[in-house]
Amino acid sequence: MDERARGSRRTAEPDGASRDPIIGQDAVIERLSALVADLSGGGRGLILSGAVGTGKSTLLEDAARRAVAAGRRVLRAAGHESEKDLPFAALHQLLRPVLTVAGDLPDRQRRSLLGAFGFEPGGADPLLTGVAVLTLLSQVAERSPLLVVLDDVQWIDAASADVLSFAVRRLDGDPVAVLAAVRDGDDHHAGRERTGGFEHGFPKLMLGPLDRAESRRLLDLRSPGLAARLRERVLDEAAGNPLALRELAEAARARPIDEEQGPLPVGERLARVYTARLKELPEAGRRALLLLAAADAADPPDALLALLPEPDDKAWTAVEESGLVRREGRHMRFRHPLIRSAIYHAEPLDARLEAHRALAGALRDEPDRRAWHLAAATLHPDAEVAAALERTAERARRRGGHAAAAKALARAADLHPARQDGARLLADAVGLAALTGNLPWVEELADRARARTGDPAVHAAASLHVGRLAALTGRHAGAFAGLTAIAADRAAADPATALDALATVAVLRFYSGEESQRREIERILPRLSAGPLRDWTLIVSDPFGAGRALAPRLPDLIAAARGRPERSTALAVAAWILDETPLAVRTFDEAVHAWRAAGPLPDGLGGVVALAYFEYGRWDQARTVCAELAALPAAPSLHHAVACAHAIDAMVLAAQGDAAAARAHADQALRLVDPLESRSVAVYARRALGDAAMADGDYEAAYEHARTVFDADGDPVHYHASYPALPGLAASAARSGHHADAARIVERSARTLAGGGSSRLRALVHRSRALLAGPEHAEPEFEAALAHPELERRPFEHAQTLLEYAEWLRRRRRIADARPWLTAANGTFRRLGARPWAERAQAESRAAGLDAGTADAGAFAGLSPQQQQIVRLAARGLTNREIGERLFLSPRTVGSHLYRTFPKLGVTARSQLRDVVDTASDPR
Repeated sequence: MDERARGSRRTAEPDGASRDPIIGQDAVIERLSALVADLSGGGRGLILSGAVGTGKSTLLEDAARRAVAAGRRVLRAAGHESEKDLPFAALHQLLRPVLTVAGDLPDRQRRSLLGAFGFEPGGADPLLTGVAVLTLLSQVAERSPLLVVLDDVQWIDAASADVLSFAVRRLDGDPVAVLAAVRDGDDHHAGRERTGGFEHGFPKLMLGPLDRAESRRLLDLRSPGLAARLRERVLDEAAGNPLALRELAEAARARPIDEEQGPLPVGERLARVYTARLKELPEAGRRALLLLAAADAADPPDALLALLPEPDDKAWTAVEESGLVRREGRHMRFRHPLIRSAIYHAEPLDARLEAHRALAGALRDEPDRRAWHLAAATLHPDAEVAAALERTAERARRRGGHAAAAKALARAADLHPARQDGARLLADAVGLAALTGNLPWVEELADRARARTGDPAVHAAASLHVGRLAALTGRHAGAFAGLTAIAADRAAADPATALDALATVAVLRFYSGEESQRREIERILPRLSAGPLRDWTLIVSDPFGAGRALAPRLPDLIAAARGRPERSTALAVAAWILDETPLAVRTFDEAVHAWRAAGPLPDGLGGVVALAYFEYGRWDQARTVCAELAALPAAPSLHHAVACAHAIDAMVLAAQGDAAAARAHADQALRLVDPLESRSVAVYARRALGDAAMADGDYEAAYEHARTVFDADGDPVHYHASYPALPGLAASAARSGHHADAARIVERSARTLAGGGSSRLRALVHRSRALLAGPEHAEPEFEAALAHPELERRPFEHAQTLLEYAEWLRRRRRIADARPWLTAANGTFRRLGARPWAERAQAESRAAGLDAGTADAGAFAGLSPQQQQIVRLAARGLTNREIGERLFLSPRTVGSHLYRTFPKLGVTARSQLRDVVDTASDPR
């Protein structure tokens, strides 16, 4: 059976044509490419093992194409079930292209080899045939390096397998490599799992299932038009198997699917293959398999086992011999997701309904499973079943299972007798589905809700959820228009929904920085009553205008919201926007802890949390939040949210001195978004690029990047994100000859911020002026910047100001005045892991006659999260083996990480790590 692919790259043909990308196997492809590239050693090989449909054949095909493109000779053979009892069938298939070379073999070898294929009388001597194959392959490899590719080894006939095993294990001195694939877990057909003896000579790679994100990508590639409702079911049932993804998607598209319970049907071809074996089973065995297929449980509960025959029943013997299932302890497992599907749909509808009713009756102590089986057995509206699904949804929601809750509500809507109540349930399902980040599914549920009723409240609620999620994808203009219309239309009849919509519009205004959007918000806002959400909308959309006056109320509002993470999160965002960073971080800490207790962070939250942590000096936490956001299952479609994570990560990396990585993340952020619709992200990315250039000493490039965050007139490109770039603009301008232009922008910003700007931003203006001022004017500006206590709450910005002031003092030979500032700045930079700034501070300290020190405990913050875990455990005295057991790493990998981190941390022994970890404490 042909297997379809996995991977992540588009492969090119030698003639320039391209093939679909292979999803999810980058590491395997790299290993196969290395094998193909170097065939000089001889005796090299690799065995790919995996269930049917995991992509083994596709990976072999890709490796063979690469070998041909590299000038290698490729000989190929594949086992076939129909030929597994034909002696030397696979060997003949492999050697047929080079049999003309057999004439050069010694006579006895030639006659034995050709006799094996029936071309010479007298038959074959196994030992002579093996020697002949060894000689023949060696001769072929003399002309060009040789790759032997063997697929479906489990079906290669025994005679061929024995001869090939003999030959390939003796090719040590020849430029020959062997690449084989064997199907795992299908011993009914193979008689026994077998790799022809190759497993004794070559390493074996197991191909597991795709993860959820990889499965989505493959499904998008193969079935781009599949309805979202079916798409999620295909992803669930395929369990990461590429073949199952393709087959189930094709079958789902080919015919309407009404059932919400039970597996999707497979194609007719596979159905015939599997159901042919089903017909040979006794009735008890068939009923047992149907119950297992309908149960949809990896570990069936005892209540289900009670419905099945006893373990020693003769029916199980026939079931196991069929090869459809395998026994694992007291449970039976289907050998492939498609087998379950084929068995389920092979039975008539009445039998399937009866199976679900039996399961529902047995699962009275498991209300959630029982509710789903009742739904599967129900063909008509039923209020009791709908109510059971609503209760299931509520339990799932409390556990953070948003997708499961949305599915339960959607099915409850289908079964509810009252059409209006069904529409309400669908609207609620839209809200829960939005938390998964799956926009196509959310849009489909919203369409179903709107189609069920003409109620404008339901329409508005559904559209509101769609708009909120669309904002994270980068579709800002369309989302803004739709949400503004909801806010305007519902202001009188449903002010709560209108305010919810306008609050989301304020978020879009922040993303885009578009001034016309602020005016649109101001036009609608007076029609809505006062309250915390109205205040929040003002703060987010106009923090330097009407929103600034609301800052004193934030502590009381946050205290009142304690225990409600969604409201606390929103208020923390407001505190951060108003530069009340300590308050924002404390509130985020509480809210994030509450969110994580119930599930992953909401997709739109990560960016602001990471920015607050970065400003507050918690750089490792900022990077961790960014990594979590980029790894979300829905991340491939959440372009704005993921771009924001990349941009913030770039800012941290630039501050740490990893300029190359910072540029890579910033460039990725800019590729993901439209800079006009996501100006905030574009500004963060440009700030990171400027800081990276400064770290490299390229002041001209640094100024060019910093200059892009202000327009030609000197106004900020983004009303909130641009102003913190002022010191970078001034510093790079002072070193690159753009003094006048930068001074004009700084003064223009100063006038804008004089009335409503935060104390922090006014301090940054003073610092920027000092960097550009003449000798007689700089010191008052530095002192004014340092006089703002808020600056100390942002340790990196505070330390930068201290260092720049100290540098100014030292250049005027005021060494004694400079030393305290240098010491304080150096300590902060080292604690944060800000390498370029720490080196600069150390150089200044030495020039001022201070002992700058060599240990850099602050570099701990610059390590990856995994490296930090390893260092912490090593500091506690754990051995490499003990660390590896905890982190699922090999002891060699642990040792390698420690070897690379020691120079970064400035240590030479494990005994020094405890001091490093203790010193790398929170800057607060």
